[in-house]
Amino acid sequence: MFGLNGKRSEDATAEEQTFTFLARGFEFKGLLTFDGTARIDGTVHGQIHTNGTLIMGEHAVIEGDVRAGTIVSGGTINGNVMAAEKVHLLSSASLLGDVKTPLLRIEEGVRFYGTCEAEGCAGGQDAAEVRETIPQTGKLRLPDRGEAL
Repeated sequence: MFGLNGKRSEDATAEEQTFTFLARGFEFKGLLTFDGTARIDGTVHGQIHTNGTLIMGEHAVIEGDVRAGTIVSGGTINGNVMAAEKVHLLSSASLLGDVKTPLLRIEEGVRFYGTCEAEGCAGGQDAAEVRETIPQTGKLRLPDRGEAL
């Protein structure tokens, strides 16, 4: 990173990746944009835009829409979510809004109220190929416990 003469080498800046951390207790109002990866454990009232990765801790609260490359959330989002790559909702997450993403992973315990549009992928097939291979069946009977028979 620094040479013997104390000057920063140009090669080191090309290898570095931007990381932003907004700690618990932090509160922001407005449009938040950033590059690289960001972890939020505080509160944001407004929109978040990035092409990078957004990581939300379990104490994070976002009141607004989120657009990112990848979103990993353990916190609360009250707004719509759009990811270019994937959305991963951890068990402590709560989402009140619509989701649009190619890949979606939701762990057990997530509170999700809204609609979801996720294309998914199965063995390299695109979403249209997957839909064509799924047999069209009638109704699926579910017992009281919610398990498929």
